[in-house]
Amino acid sequence: MKILITTDWYTPAVNGVVTSVKNLQRELERRGHEVRILTLSQSLHSWSRDGVTAIGSVNAGRIYPGARLRTAMAGRWVRELMDWRPDVIHSQCEFSTFFLARRIAEELDVPLVHTYHTVYEDYTHYFSPSVRWGRCAVAAFSRWVAAQVDGMIAPTGKVRGLLQGYGVRCPVFVVPTGIDLRRFQQEGDPMRRAVLRASLGIPAENTVLVCVGRLAEEKNIQELLKLRASLGSRPVTLLLVGDGPDRPRLEQVAHDLRLEAPAVIFAGMVPPEEVPEWYRLGDLFVSASSSETQGLTYIEALAAGVPALCRADLCLEGVILEGENGWQYHSTVEFRQRLEEFLASPETHEALKRRAAESAEQFSAQRFAQRVERIYQMQLARRAASCVQGVTA
Repeated sequence: MKILITTDWYTPAVNGVVTSVKNLQRELERRGHEVRILTLSQSLHSWSRDGVTAIGSVNAGRIYPGARLRTAMAGRWVRELMDWRPDVIHSQCEFSTFFLARRIAEELDVPLVHTYHTVYEDYTHYFSPSVRWGRCAVAAFSRWVAAQVDGMIAPTGKVRGLLQGYGVRCPVFVVPTGIDLRRFQQEGDPMRRAVLRASLGIPAENTVLVCVGRLAEEKNIQELLKLRASLGSRPVTLLLVGDGPDRPRLEQVAHDLRLEAPAVIFAGMVPPEEVPEWYRLGDLFVSASSSETQGLTYIEALAAGVPALCRADLCLEGVILEGENGWQYHSTVEFRQRLEEFLASPETHEALKRRAAESAEQFSAQRFAQRVERIYQMQLARRAASCVQGVTA
């Protein structure tokens, strides 16, 4: 098959959408398919090379940090992709490149599949002072997107439930996004890890709670800081790996809670190729977010052999298995109980690590691509059957 993937986010950006697209692209190509990417340029200049077409765009950071909006005319570039004649279009974002995906699919009369990556309800603070109005707008917008496509992919049952609650009528398939497990399963260098830990000033006796991701309001990092504060002088380090617009406020929250290193460490951004080593600095992976569609960081942590202790959320169904590879907590009391249980038993720690790595296998990039490939084939067969019925009618 010839597959065109459209996305507003692509390299060099680093986020869940980019990870999903890159993994899907690589694995589909390994399965013998031709894959091209249509995305946004990081400047006003449009270009096309190595199977990637990027349309000129401008910074739209005021709408959402790191976002961009298409400004350049895309006619020439769209025509080149139409001449390539993809068999199926797979859109990954609902804004600039979605309109180009719809245009190409309509003109070529090929299926348009869309992955719904973002729970926009949890991002309404970026564009609406009213939570209620924001949610109504999100529901209406989601129905409009669904009406333009042949089918939608939801990373979790949580997202499918949201879409059905919005009144979406197109088929919705649940396909967990896969990751390149090999990156996280490699053992790594214990000496390098020890040097890194020492460079951060983490005492040898401290248990490390690691959180990897953007420091943004919707990630609820403030709750993690309050949870760490509730532990008092216990030898526990909360290691926050990542950066984002909420960092200055969170640093002030930490200061107000009298949390200083090594109780809390803001590590900032780290090179993507080093992320697995940073996960392995942690004894437990922690998250208080309830805004995830799936949360690839949970799976990355498990693949690295790091058990999880995270706020309960529907997106974690089938991911965090209670008492097997970690726990989901509902309150500060439960968080502390689970942490005490973990600290009290080194045997439990080792068993959780083994099960964490094993449980991540179901989220391999290879399985992800196989599932998506079947959806493409299903939509192509459905389109062909509709054409036959139209001819015989």
